[in-house]
Amino acid sequence: MVRSDHVAPIYVINLLISDLIQLCYMIIQVAKPDYWNIEEISYDIYLSAVFASVYFMVCVALERYLVIAHPLWYRYRRTIKTSVVVCVLVWTLPLAYFLTLYFWHVYVPRRIIFAIVLLLPFPLLIFFLVGTLRALSASISVHSGEKRQIVGILVLVLLIYTVLFLPQIIVFFVLRYDTTLSTLSVLFLKLSPLADLVLYVFMRKGATDKLLASVCCCRIDSKDISSFFSKYRGQQP
Repeated sequence: MVRSDHVAPIYVINLLISDLIQLCYMIIQVAKPDYWNIEEISYDIYLSAVFASVYFMVCVALERYLVIAHPLWYRYRRTIKTSVVVCVLVWTLPLAYFLTLYFWHVYVPRRIIFAIVLLLPFPLLIFFLVGTLRALSASISVHSGEKRQIVGILVLVLLIYTVLFLPQIIVFFVLRYDTTLSTLSVLFLKLSPLADLVLYVFMRKGATDKLLASVCCCRIDSKDISSFFSKYRGQQP
């Protein structure tokens, strides 16, 4: 899927790697290792994967936004080398963060800083979606099918972030511990690798059109069934 004119799969592949790291941590958590340092180190790696997952979704949204809003600039600037450099930078940021705060044992400031770092992509995702919707009306070179796919990807990325990541960020900001909110936020966060599978499907060409076609077929079938039963009832004495 990776071509010189289509670099978005590079970010998706790295997003898949971060999802696999999160799944490995869930296995370690269920296994309950005897040594506490193994669980602590694996938890730090898990948070790094969560960090990378959020920012790779930002990279996907940015790449889709540039296709619509700045097509000429993006056409001459997009290269595989640039995408690889961005991916290395995304993986380096959480590593630098944890190495800096490794000896900082005060738990509350550390979690608040982590929440702020995870909250920064939220306005960016909103900006990319709004900017793309505004630029769609003036865009002529992009086909209607590709437009629907790009909008679907941006909406899905924002939805995944809002539903699955934002509750955990709120828990990090709240200093008072709430068992119900904490449990639900952890549950939603662990569902993020599963939600990313839907994003992989939307990245394929024609996926949005097939989904819309299936929905339309379901509506047509339901209308035919309802009309059949109405005619059948009308024929009864």
